[in-house]
Amino acid sequence: MKYFLIAGEASGDLHGAELVKSIGERDARAEFRFLGGDLMAAAAGAPPLVHYRDMAYMGFLEVARHLRTIMGFMRTAKRAIEQWHPDAVVLIDYPSFNLKIARYAHRRGIAVAYFISPKVWVWKQWRVKAIKRDVDQMLCILPFEPAFYHRHGYEAAYVGNPTVGEISRALAEMPDREAFCASHGLEATRPIVALVPGSRVKEIRDNLPAMLAAAICHGECQLAVAAAPGIDRSLYDEVLAGAPVVVVERATWPLVRHSRVALVTSGTATLEAAVLGTPQVACYRMGGSRWLYRFYRRLLKGNYVTLPNLIADAPVIPELLMHQCTPEAIDAHLTALLTGGAERRTQLDGYRRMAAALGTGDCAATAAERIVKRLEHTAR
Repeated sequence: MKYFLIAGEASGDLHGAELVKSIGERDARAEFRFLGGDLMAAAAGAPPLVHYRDMAYMGFLEVARHLRTIMGFMRTAKRAIEQWHPDAVVLIDYPSFNLKIARYAHRRGIAVAYFISPKVWVWKQWRVKAIKRDVDQMLCILPFEPAFYHRHGYEAAYVGNPTVGEISRALAEMPDREAFCASHGLEATRPIVALVPGSRVKEIRDNLPAMLAAAICHGECQLAVAAAPGIDRSLYDEVLAGAPVVVVERATWPLVRHSRVALVTSGTATLEAAVLGTPQVACYRMGGSRWLYRFYRRLLKGNYVTLPNLIADAPVIPELLMHQCTPEAIDAHLTALLTGGAERRTQLDGYRRMAAALGTGDCAATAAERIVKRLEHTAR
């Protein structure tokens, strides 16, 4: 069978690589083409048609400025589908782009599987109509998502969460704290505060200054920023402006695991920190506009934004969004988490409830099994 995959972000590249491996284990003659990154390239044995780092635009204004480039990537994907005639198009998150590709593939009679659902339960619920029309399989990685789709008359499946298995495997090979600190110029005897400001340039510019301003007050701690893949080191040097912060490259999970507290930009990284067991403060400044906050709160459904809180259905970690994300607010939670006590215990208890809801199944293997079996059934 021929599989055409699209991942538009670093996390999608990671999850897509595991999915490619799992499909290959179940379909010995599988062929792959894709838009993605280096991890998917290693798994598929071929380079991406477009690298995700060229596709990672966020926010209305940034997307509008690069619309011509994005449309060029869209044409590349459509042309490849038209010429290669895949048996299945497998879409990984990245909804604004991927739902258009789903429509294109569906109209041509190509099976469409969506691995990692768009967050339609938070906002843009009108997208459910397009999903019901164009997506044959919705493979969810959050345990509450199938119930949401069921309420809208569409059957989706929970296949487990990829972060659980990926971190479990990483922990088995992770260096201990002393070895990690020695390899990154950190002191094993001092607590670490990890700064995880996101994977895009705008996120880093928006969030890292407030994180730094809060954490720098804690002289008893050493600070380390997790560098995102594909981001030039000069950006961190510019934003940090000589502050005593270690920049850690290609080791985000070990950094978070060995830190006392992590300051994390809202997104998948909050789930990763929770699975790693490190207390955290979720930060998402996005310019700090009170007006934008009110605007988005009207659009968003539900009580929470971050994944640990959504999965546990409780306020497990603090969510500091937009104008709430000030150095003072970050520091209030950081201080409580550093010193221990009730806030730290509450987070760790919430992490345990979240882990129980996520389960321990092999997400990529389950998703691959469903995709391959459906194709085999259709081919009979």
